Amino acid sequence: MRPSVPLFAAVLCTATALAAFPAPRFYHTVEGTPLDFDLAMEEGRETEAVETFMETGINIYNEDPDILPDAESLFASMCSGCHGHYGEGKIGPGLNDDYWTYPRNEEDVGLFSTLFGGATGQMGPMWGKLTLDEMLRVMAWVRHLYTGAPETAFWLTSDKRASFTPFDPGTREDGGL
Repeated sequence: MRPSVPLFAAVLCTATALAAFPAPRFYHTVEGTPLDFDLAMEEGRETEAVETFMETGINIYNEDPDILPDAESLFASMCSGCHGHYGEGKIGPGLNDDYWTYPRNEEDVGLFSTLFGGATGQMGPMWGKLTLDEMLRVMAWVRHLYTGAPETAFWLTSDKRASFTPFDPGTREDGGL
């Protein structure tokens, strides 16, 4: 029995769509070697955000107001000592503008690869300190701190880019502290 033409067309369209958007590939930022996710903590692997990110490279936490307080807290405890409270940079590079020490970090797959695998200097791998889900939350906070123009926020979906407001610590209720 031959499959119907509509069924065949649906299968072909689905296969074509999946081929057009292959799963992201994750490589060490400096060495270029594939990252080993077996090193990641077991906790935090099976969240919707992690599963979506591993399949698409899209961080669903970006500009999600429900996770930003936790994301800010994680960033403050794990990253702000080197990168500053607002990603302005200290002994580590700034993370809140258009300049990226590692250009791959302009996109979420690149930033995640840097967090997971580390880079140079004091930026060691975070796979033993943060869960995969926490890394996505930290990334969301870094993206929230962005002070540049919305059209250069390449990590945002078009919907989120349309409503994005660049970060301004002076408008925070805590006075930017």
